[in-house]
Amino acid sequence: MKEQRSPGEYTAQDIMVLEGMEAVRLRPGMYIGSTDQRGLHHLIYEIVDNAVDEAMAGYCTRVAVRIEANGSVQVEDNGRGIPVEVHPATGKSAVETVMTILHAGAKFGGKGYTVAGGLHGVGASVVNALSFWLRVEVKRDGYRYVQEFRRGHATGPLERVGEAVGSGTTVAFRPDEEIFGPLNYAFDELSQRFREMAFLNEGLQICLTSDWHREQGYAEWEQEYHYEGGIVSFVRYLNHSRVVLHPNPIPIKKAVDGTMVEAAFQYNGGFSELTYSFANCINTIDGGSHLTGFRTALTRALNDYARKQKLLKEDQPNFVGEDVREGLTAVISVRLMNPQFEGQTKAKLGNPEVKGYVDSVVAESLTYYLEEHPQEARLIIEKCLTAQRARDAARKARDLVLRKNAMDGSSLPGKLADCSERNPALSELYLVEGESAGGSAKMGRDRRFQAILPLKGKILNVEKARIDKMLAHEEIRIIITAIGASLGEDFKPEKERYHKVIIMTDADVDGSHIRTLLLTFFYRNMPLLIAEGHLYIAQPPLYKVQAGKDIHYVYVDAEKDNILKSMEGKRGLTVQRYKGLGEMNPDQLWETTMNPETRSMLRVTAEDAEAADRVFTELMGEEVAPRTAFIQAHATSVRNLDV
Repeated sequence: MKEQRSPGEYTAQDIMVLEGMEAVRLRPGMYIGSTDQRGLHHLIYEIVDNAVDEAMAGYCTRVAVRIEANGSVQVEDNGRGIPVEVHPATGKSAVETVMTILHAGAKFGGKGYTVAGGLHGVGASVVNALSFWLRVEVKRDGYRYVQEFRRGHATGPLERVGEAVGSGTTVAFRPDEEIFGPLNYAFDELSQRFREMAFLNEGLQICLTSDWHREQGYAEWEQEYHYEGGIVSFVRYLNHSRVVLHPNPIPIKKAVDGTMVEAAFQYNGGFSELTYSFANCINTIDGGSHLTGFRTALTRALNDYARKQKLLKEDQPNFVGEDVREGLTAVISVRLMNPQFEGQTKAKLGNPEVKGYVDSVVAESLTYYLEEHPQEARLIIEKCLTAQRARDAARKARDLVLRKNAMDGSSLPGKLADCSERNPALSELYLVEGESAGGSAKMGRDRRFQAILPLKGKILNVEKARIDKMLAHEEIRIIITAIGASLGEDFKPEKERYHKVIIMTDADVDGSHIRTLLLTFFYRNMPLLIAEGHLYIAQPPLYKVQAGKDIHYVYVDAEKDNILKSMEGKRGLTVQRYKGLGEMNPDQLWETTMNPETRSMLRVTAEDAEAADRVFTELMGEEVAPRTAFIQAHATSVRNLDV
């Protein structure tokens, strides 16, 4: 007889027990972070990471990644191959064990791998659980073995299907569209990740081929990476568009208590820092103990050398971290046996002992380098001294700009037309090019939640200016004050007055230039604003196509051509090209560009920080040659160019 339960009763029957693959499929975000494109890419990374672990162990020299035209993925390596014998604890083959059981792998006991990127032991099994189908082929001990799976479960046992030459593992899978929706890959992001892996594993060849992108008409669909110079080559690559202070990156490599510490860094004439940290080839985007150790050692070693050589006067204060990191490009990589990552996505390294290892190795190696290279050392110290003086000037300028709390209405810029809403999550700030467009935007906006800040002319190119000069620029000060969250390391997201900051410029060359200058400012000085998804670009129409009362606002040329064809034969057909926002009356500006129900906006992201940094440096930096090369390479793809 079934037990009767009263409404609202909460008993043991309400507790659902999920095991293995079912748990992963029900809560995929717990294992791969999300089910958007980032999560989709994460599946590929998990399998490639396993192949790279073989490379770090010294058994793999080549990894080939192929995305098929139908969206399925294949990763092939020439490592040792997953063991095929029966696992004593599970009674299944080792292949089936690692593919179907969470936390099963060769990376826990330390016998299979000394160091590895996939430490949680859930990578392959999670990929299997989130794939519609998956196929593993292993070449090992002269034979070829195959096993297939469907949504995480084996469709049959591991089978020996013939003889084989060499060894390795090939994993092919199709991500489950029930989990991820329509499959959509970003070649640039995948390419960036594999380039990093090749840099970090000297001599490893990684090939990426995407028939999916080729079939969709993308110009770039195939890349191969192979670097004999390791992370020294990585730093050269990052600095190739910059004027460097010393010709060769400073290399550091030493093992301490089983942990390999490797670093390379080089100073350039710019004002921003570009530092990447890795632990067992995993990009620790949030840093951790290894990055802290590097920065501590860098500051101490340069201070000690400057004092010893009397380049810092007795009455001068020591350099701080900000001084020694201006114009620094660096890569720090550690390989250790038992890394403690924060979360499955491994964004931060937590091992406290690593800080000391990196600190001692970097301080010792850098001190030796400075003593052996006095000319380069003097250039670096002079760079730090200039940065120190600029920091003091910047502090005074910042204090002047930010003296009052920006949340206090009395300190807001006079030309800011603020909104009445005080909840930042519901508020928008439009940065509008020119007083004329600003006037139209003020009249056309919804005053409840939309604020308008007209900008006069083009702001300073911050890529070529230190912070003190930047803060002396009136329009930049006004932007900082209006947003209210300070800038740089002092940026406080909780003090943002608007959670949508929208750049709205004319659809011409000048408008594009102003937009680029603003993007450069935000990328260099308010990266958290971008990381939180709070920076947008408005999309005003390019054309108004009208025949009588039939009106179409058009945003791309191809759409205009299609509409004109559909309206052929209509009387009084007119096409108006909007070259400026000021040409639209307030009602039109609201309807096309500002109305949340009808507008189209681009959210600014910086997923690929290295590529973004490279583009900003090429387009806005001191070096002319890289900018010329960029223009020549992309000139034929320019659209809507007004000459």
